[in-house]
Amino acid sequence: MTRAAEFWNTVYDNDTAPWVIGEPQPAIVELERTGAIRGRVLDPGSGAGEHTILLTRLGYDVLGVDLSPSAVDYARRHAAAKGVPNARFEVADVLAIADHRPADFGPFDTIVDSALFHVFGEDPEARATYVRGLHAICASGGLVHILALSDAEPGIGPRISESIIRESFTDGWELEDLRPARYRGRNTEVVAEEVARLGLPQEGPIDTAAWLARIRRV
Repeated sequence: MTRAAEFWNTVYDNDTAPWVIGEPQPAIVELERTGAIRGRVLDPGSGAGEHTILLTRLGYDVLGVDLSPSAVDYARRHAAAKGVPNARFEVADVLAIADHRPADFGPFDTIVDSALFHVFGEDPEARATYVRGLHAICASGGLVHILALSDAEPGIGPRISESIIRESFTDGWELEDLRPARYRGRNTEVVAEEVARLGLPQEGPIDTAAWLARIRRV
């Protein structure tokens, strides 16, 4: 079951989100460097806004959306503090997009999902709804990049198998690449017990196993 907006609001209001590291994910930075991001861009589950801020600064037409109003407020403040006040963020429920898509929402040439897809990993219905929504807003021939926590090793957060990604993107999609990657987090009170149990670093960044997928809408 996916968590309600209240949980996400709380971790942003209290600055205890373990995925808020004060910088973009290295894997996403490398994606941009290789030219894998183009055209109009959507950052679903934009959280603290690091990737929307990065891409806006680099000149991309990018929109960050999040279910949590607190996350959007956090991201807007963060963008202003980083000197990118024109970074755009909106409150939106990505699970509602397939059936209730705003007229001006998409199509997007590139969708960069950093640590959202795996939230739906144990909820097949939510996962299918999310993927259907992505198909509705992704331009024909457009790309979806997914950075998701992997079950290849124990770690904090929801972790998914390679097969979940493969099984989720079939009709209307072509999975072009799926490879091991790393995802960077931090220790906060939300995950402190799990971090201690797993013997992970108490201070500094926590790099953990992830998947990086490139999927084309056909």
